[in-house]
Amino acid sequence: MTILSPGEAKAILHDVLGYSKADGCEVHLDGSTTGNIRYARNTVSTAGSVTDLTLVVQSNFGQKMATATINEFDDASLVKVVRRSEELAKLAPENPEFMKILGPQKYLETKGYFESTAKIDAAYRASVAAASIGPCREKKLVAAGYLEDTVGFSAMANSKGLWAYYPSTDIDFSVTVRTEDGTGSGYVSRDYNDAAQFDAERASAIAMDKAMGSRNARAVEPGKYTVVLEPGASVGLLQNMMFNFDRRQADEGRSFLAKPGGGNKVGEKIVDERVTLYSDPTVAAIPASPWAQDGRRHEHVAWIEKGVVKNMYCSRYWAQKNEAPAIPFPANGVMEGGDASLDDLIAGTKRGVLVTRMWYIRTVDPQTLLYTGLTRDGTFFIEDGKIAFPIKNMRFNESPVIMLNNIEELGRPERINGNLIPPMKIRDFTFSSLSDAV
Repeated sequence: MTILSPGEAKAILHDVLGYSKADGCEVHLDGSTTGNIRYARNTVSTAGSVTDLTLVVQSNFGQKMATATINEFDDASLVKVVRRSEELAKLAPENPEFMKILGPQKYLETKGYFESTAKIDAAYRASVAAASIGPCREKKLVAAGYLEDTVGFSAMANSKGLWAYYPSTDIDFSVTVRTEDGTGSGYVSRDYNDAAQFDAERASAIAMDKAMGSRNARAVEPGKYTVVLEPGASVGLLQNMMFNFDRRQADEGRSFLAKPGGGNKVGEKIVDERVTLYSDPTVAAIPASPWAQDGRRHEHVAWIEKGVVKNMYCSRYWAQKNEAPAIPFPANGVMEGGDASLDDLIAGTKRGVLVTRMWYIRTVDPQTLLYTGLTRDGTFFIEDGKIAFPIKNMRFNESPVIMLNNIEELGRPERINGNLIPPMKIRDFTFSSLSDAV
């Protein structure tokens, strides 16, 4: 019963709405089956599968609102959860920012469900682990990885006639490979909706090469360097930037997009004109739900276009108060790039640093989006267009806004964490200190 068809989900939601006595009622039904396998020190440590089906009922009386959750689906339980949400709503204080539920919406069509992923079983997961562990053992390397696959659906309906349903599948894989002496480390991650696109052996080979190539790293003097950032290195900074594209934060002066004298920077150029960043649930490489949690449509939205801020996401309340577009938080992200490969970017670099991955990213100054963090799992010095030698990891202090103003070249976008991000060649990237961690 975990994965319900549109008809089955709609029947349950119809029954729940029929029990409601509130001014407004909104119901969410989510089901999933998630499998996983974990390995460390070249040995599988855990494996399993979890199924879940959850119903959330939101009721409101005027501006008083509350929710109740249940995972039992007999008639008595459905009545019970509706009544509980109504009882809690009557006890709740009035919400001055309450917005009435939406009426019927027309959503874009997206394909995020693939049978190749839905049919994954324990044998498949074991084969993925073997594709990492076997080659690592042969080369005296040590692998630690995790694979998770999910098939699920989300459905939503309300008392104004809104109805939404979205099935999806996902596969997420990551592996860290270390040398036996612990002096070299490599990492790779892959995520797809369609498991047919995933090659565990090829992905693991990348981490293995990084591990072997990063042994006996040398120290270089911290400072400003030209860097070639793999998508896995830059995605964290870019996601942190997008978390700050909230219009209310900017209007209230709490964001890097706030103007000093009040207002926000929509319409202003803030980064290099080669930067275009948008979200779109229908992009085939990164399909996403066509509707947000509150029922708003996900559509094609340009956030930055040729360096200029075009839009910010905004709650319905803040949009109504300020006569602004009520754009929901993005479901995915695409940063346009060029046609160059990562190798092309390296070949075009006279002297610089190749960064595989960044981690432990923390905010230093929210007003300028200054962040600090560390490189990890393979950092290399580039000389005359070639990887010259591995270097010790370094702490960086950098803002994605400054970074996107120092672009020298963009490569071909690749999928990473549900987004499409290009490898980037950036000048004057700031490294502040060395780190002995591998």
